[in-house]
Amino acid sequence: MTESQSRDKPWLFRTYAGHSTASASNALYRNNLSKGQTGLSVAFDLPTQTGYDSDHELAKGEVGKVGVPVAHLGDMRALFNDIPLEQMNTSMTINATAPWLLALYIAVAEEQGADVSQLQGTVQNDIIKEYLSRGTYVCPPRPSLRMITDVAAYTREHLPKWNPMNVCSYHLQEAGATPEQELAFALATAIAVLDDLKEKVPAEAFPTMVGRISFFVNAGIRFVTELCKMRAFVELWDEITRERYGVEDPKFRRFRYGVQVNSLGLTEQQPENNVYRILIEMLAVTLSKNARARAVQLPAWNEALGLPRPFDQQWSLRMQQILAYETDLLEYDDLFDNNPAVERKVAALKEGARAELATLDGMGGAIEAIEYMKSRLVEANAERITKIEGGETTVVGVNRWTVGEPSPLTAGDGSIMEADPEAEADQVARLTAWREARDDGAVKAALADLRQAAIDGTNIMPASVAAAKAGATTGEWGDVVRAVFGQYRGPTGVSANPSNRTEGLDDIRGEVSRVAMALGRQPKFLVGKPGLDGHSNGAEQIAARARDVGFDISYEGIRLTPREIVDAALRDAADVVGLSILSGSHLPLISELMERLFAAGLGQVPVVVGGIIPEADAEALRKIGVSKVYTPKDFELNRIMFDIVTLVDPAREAAE
Repeated sequence: MTESQSRDKPWLFRTYAGHSTASASNALYRNNLSKGQTGLSVAFDLPTQTGYDSDHELAKGEVGKVGVPVAHLGDMRALFNDIPLEQMNTSMTINATAPWLLALYIAVAEEQGADVSQLQGTVQNDIIKEYLSRGTYVCPPRPSLRMITDVAAYTREHLPKWNPMNVCSYHLQEAGATPEQELAFALATAIAVLDDLKEKVPAEAFPTMVGRISFFVNAGIRFVTELCKMRAFVELWDEITRERYGVEDPKFRRFRYGVQVNSLGLTEQQPENNVYRILIEMLAVTLSKNARARAVQLPAWNEALGLPRPFDQQWSLRMQQILAYETDLLEYDDLFDNNPAVERKVAALKEGARAELATLDGMGGAIEAIEYMKSRLVEANAERITKIEGGETTVVGVNRWTVGEPSPLTAGDGSIMEADPEAEADQVARLTAWREARDDGAVKAALADLRQAAIDGTNIMPASVAAAKAGATTGEWGDVVRAVFGQYRGPTGVSANPSNRTEGLDDIRGEVSRVAMALGRQPKFLVGKPGLDGHSNGAEQIAARARDVGFDISYEGIRLTPREIVDAALRDAADVVGLSILSGSHLPLISELMERLFAAGLGQVPVVVGGIIPEADAEALRKIGVSKVYTPKDFELNRIMFDIVTLVDPAREAAE
């Protein structure tokens, strides 16, 4: 068999990338494209994702950390310099500010002389999952849904090849979703969007728009289950689009999805094992021809340690290329058709997903059921962690076979890339210069038009494109939508009542009770997330377990300034403060927080910090007074609880 006779085209090869500055990210993109990458996947930093400029108080320490900062048209120009957008397929992982970033992208494409109607790519634009798992929401659910469908209606008219929404179940799995929940919650999100979009496009155009909705999924380590989950997605989507929406053409009922395989399961311990995990997870979304991903991006083996280097990203890209071009996978029909084991599992997953969908429908759909879905995810994640702690779920190198040879891959300090410490100052300086050079009158007029569009229900996109061209900034766009639609504070999912789990908790509960007797009250534990990192799963699990063992918990949630956390510690008379940061901004944020604690007379209050923190940074945090630093290797919540109760024990303080 020759390749030209029957070999399928491979999926798009992508690498999720962006950091420091737009110009540095542009160099990275062009380098990756030269290595055989066939599509771009843009990671934006947290201020950009949440609608703040790089010099905002909440942006401190976050600029350029988890992605590229894009504050205005000049940044977007630099990001795609010498990359012809008309020839590119660009995925942008952006949600709450998706209308704005797409507007900037369109403006740059027009400057390049591109035919905008030929642009191909995707904005993730799934704000519902942000309320459930990732936390980069800006406005409440209803106006957010409106902006999602405004983008979709605009692309139908102006960017017909663009995917206006990527329903993202990826973060649902990372938040603890079971396969059935992942299926149901993602499909319920798509239903909410299509129900709203149906009122914004002509009836004859609606089937085409159904065909433009795409999905972004997670593939975990349970290989057979994940493969069957994808086949269940395909069949359920065909069923929903045909029966609920009357779409007759099969090409518009096709389940189109991209994937990043699971990052949550990557381990800090024995990180070389992550290479095998990534490969196995990729097979789940590529082996099954009838449910094969259209685009795949793979994490790097060392992402649990910190920011991957270009070499690490190249290694993940080569994994895809070897499977696509060296093996014979793409020469065959579906390998799993009529497989009885696969068919049974697919049927069981569909049955479970339909039951969950029926529950959501009974609540009024995904928008009305956000608090319910959040609580279900927290419960499922707690069960997952408990199984790992108890050894029921094996994680090689973590809770079994933990002793091994030192890895040469992590010898020295070269296994991660350090973020440019000067990037934030450089970005802020260029932002200041941009504001000084623009036509302020034109910007004010454009923002006034944007505000009016938001108020009167006009599609938000034309005014956003006009504001982008006038020189408005990301923060100014965000300020307008916050002012009109309001800001959202999501449910934490941390129940008010202790769970019924007792395994392994009785000893800790006894210690907490003893300390409570000594204090004359329950020990008070303040938990929060400084900065813009919205990945709250770990903080929620710490808060839930601490509540279970008897702490008086105050969970302040996400997106807090150091000042707000210190104010809360004063207000609640906290005995210990617990902070979670996964964005890499731990050093500047915790340094400021510790200074404020001492200035407020709270220097005696222990502070514990969790996140993806290199050992050199952990040592720096301990030197400025942080009591304990936890990283992904510290998966045993019960041990963490023992550490914390020891920190607040008056007997320990007396001994010291």
